[in-house]
Amino acid sequence: MFEGWDAVVLARAQFAFTMSFHIIFPAFSIGLASYLAVLEALWLWTGREVFINLFNYWLKIFAVAFGMGVVSGIVMSYQFGTNWSAFADKTGPVIGPLMAYEVLTAFFLEAGFLGVMLFGLERVGHRLHFMATLMVAIGTLISAFWILSANSWMQTPTGHTMNAAGQYVAADWFKLIFNPSFPYRLVHMVLAAYLTTALVVGAVGAFHLLRDPHLAGPRVMFSMAMWMATLVAPIQILAGDQHGLNTLEYQPVKIMGMEGHYQSHPDGAPLILFGLPDQKKGEVKYALEIPRMGSLILKHSPYAPMAGLDTVPRENWPPVPITFWSFRIMVGIGFLMFGLGLFSLWCRWRATMFESWLLHVFALLMGPAGFIAVLAGWITTETGRQPFTVYGLLRTAESASPLAAPAVGASLLAFIIVYFAVFIAGVIYLLRLMAQPPHPGEAGPPSDVPARAAGITPAVEGIAR
Repeated sequence: MFEGWDAVVLARAQFAFTMSFHIIFPAFSIGLASYLAVLEALWLWTGREVFINLFNYWLKIFAVAFGMGVVSGIVMSYQFGTNWSAFADKTGPVIGPLMAYEVLTAFFLEAGFLGVMLFGLERVGHRLHFMATLMVAIGTLISAFWILSANSWMQTPTGHTMNAAGQYVAADWFKLIFNPSFPYRLVHMVLAAYLTTALVVGAVGAFHLLRDPHLAGPRVMFSMAMWMATLVAPIQILAGDQHGLNTLEYQPVKIMGMEGHYQSHPDGAPLILFGLPDQKKGEVKYALEIPRMGSLILKHSPYAPMAGLDTVPRENWPPVPITFWSFRIMVGIGFLMFGLGLFSLWCRWRATMFESWLLHVFALLMGPAGFIAVLAGWITTETGRQPFTVYGLLRTAESASPLAAPAVGASLLAFIIVYFAVFIAGVIYLLRLMAQPPHPGEAGPPSDVPARAAGITPAVEGIAR
């Protein structure tokens, strides 16, 4: 079936497919874990029942999303050994320890406290339970720290050397972990996770407010979500701008692809808003552009020269059409988030936030926008790095395992079937949970589990008597 296909292309498609399914769940879990910590803290501080009702409501959703994130991510680590064994061999001394640190710090922290968080509210003290919730939230952030450090090293590799076996090894762990792009990418991703969660929470609140604007739980969750969009969206735009300047310094070819700059502009580059990049001809057809605005944004001078892909060997060009459009989708959604925040602030000032059907419809439509933006941002980052797995050092074609195309294609087909089945079932279940509004006395995840996992069980005690 896959005879004549390129095995490297199929391996890339497989990793992209599994990663696309996986990344949306950690992005949601990171933000939702912090949101749960805030809700529980507000409950302990104010004693208001609405906060614990919302906590229990979103805790059930978090449990499902967290589980789907873990399951969808397991297979990705195996692909390093199956489809990308050359990459694993050459970068293993660097990537391996970073992944191990993520397991030893973040995963163990989450695993140790997740059970208490999910089932322990009435079994341990409320303050101890809040500490467990806080540890899970911190664990998700630590996980993002190590994963993004590893990926950022692949984008801007520093602090390494090469041993006699041709492997990249750490020469300076501090420089390797805190590589040039890492701080910018960490901030950008964490803010994206918070905005993704805020949009989901806001959409659920808007959905229930459209039905009944007097519901206490949806009013609180919607107000909190709109505050997050109002405050964080402009910060995210600034963080994205700083990330772009960092990328221009360390990955200029990626910026050329993102901006569609096939040609150099010695007197100032335009900002191409829209167009159809033609990779073969090396031009953007039907370009709608603002003269010199690209140089003004990237170099803060309208007349600053900007190099184009005509200065780069063609074999080192990224796939410009994909990078160009994914970048615009991400930026466009970012400004829609900013617009939603401003609109909610105006409605809040006019005291119509809970009655404005237009705001509620806007928020409802923006519910999945955070996931789309995260996917678009990841596609921009990874396709813009091509044709390298480690930017400037290790090419993608040199990273793949010596597998035949049918073998890779068969596993890709199996992943497509399984992932779609699991994803559709999981999303339907999550939507069913969200379709019901939180109510007074909201219960958390079912806790009908054995009170003891070791020792003499009640059943055995009864028989003994």
